[in-house]
Formats: sequence, C-alpha cells, structure tokens
Amino acid sequence: MTDSASTQTDTKPPWYHAGLAFECTQCGNCCTGSPGFVWVNDEEIRAIAEYRQTTYGEILLEHTRIALGSRTLNDYANGDCTFFDPATRRCTIYPVRPRQCRTWPFWNSHLESPAAWNGVKANCPGINQGAFVPLEEIERRAAVIDL
Repeated sequence: MTDSASTQTDTKPPWYHAGLAFECTQCGNCCTGSPGFVWVNDEEIRAIAEYRQTTYGEILLEHTRIALGSRTLNDYANGDCTFFDPATRRCTIYPVRPRQCRTWPFWNSHLESPAAWNGVKANCPGINQGAFVPLEEIERRAAVIDL
C-alpha cells in the first residue's frame, strides 16, 4: 500500500501567492503607446455595437482588423486604441471593453516573474499601488485570456 501523500505532486505556489498591489489610476497608458493588439471575439464586437447603438458590421469594418490570424481592434498610427478619447484620456466603451482590457494587468506574460510584473510599471503607475488583489482574483483574471 502506498502513501497517497507521497505520490502527490508538490506544486510550488506562484511568486505572487500573497497577492499583488494594483490600483487603476485611469491614466490611459494601457490604451496608448506603441501599436499593438487588443484581441476581440464576436461576442465582444456585438457588445460594443450594442453599446454604441450601431451595427456589428460597422464595428467590424471600422474598428477591427485581422492580424496574426485573429481579430484585433484598430489603433491609430500613434498606437492609440480606436476607442480611446485623447481629450479625456478615457475609454469610450469602458462598460463593454474587451476581456483583454478588463483583465489588465493580470496577464500570464506579466505574471511570469517579479521582473516581468515590475517591467509593466514603466508604463502603468498603478502597478504595486493600492490594495492587494488576492491570488484567487489574479488567477481568475489570468484565466480569461492567455496573453
């Protein structure tokens, strides 16, 4: 008979097991900067269309493009998201923003190491600020989209 405790795989808790401090400062930096990708799916495009009281087709044609085999929001030449208002530095679709935006900065790529997490701080003043986000919430957000 084997001891079940000895056959279980020991897993080391993630480096952020005690939680991570993050508070959105609404600086808009995550919506601007270098051109990039904000991946969207059909459900998100429909939600944006409904919120903006327009058609799915209009959002699809005017605000998205295909890149690397998937659909992403457009951005301007300066890297600003098509839904970023530079006058207010706010998202014009905030209540229905894509899952990639809703889960910022708790992306797997940012959670790989303390250095990766702290590297995000160069553009995000909310990193290591405010209340601690518990492990369970970090893992929930990181599971929504793999970035």
